[in-house]
Amino acid sequence: MALIVSSLVSFLQIYWILLIVRILLSWFQTAEWAGQIISFLSPVTDPYLNIFRSIIPPLGGIDISAILALILLQFVQSSLTSFAAASMAGGFYS
Repeated sequence: MALIVSSLVSFLQIYWILLIVRILLSWFQTAEWAGQIISFLSPVTDPYLNIFRSIIPPLGGIDISAILALILLQFVQSSLTSFAAASMAGGFYS
């Protein structure tokens, strides 16, 4: 059980970094090098970001839905980390 949770936490950490890179590179869409990286990251990150974009539309050209997406992902990651620590301390060995 601990291996599954720690693997999931590691995956969420990597995904969080990919989201940050994708969001930052969206500011440099005209740069050729940024466009290549965005075209690689978009299929991975956009499905998750689109969930929040449908809830919070861009306001004045600024997409604040990404902030909510990052906060929720960080919350899930923290919850899993706390769950793993509590299950190991509480004697849940699965």
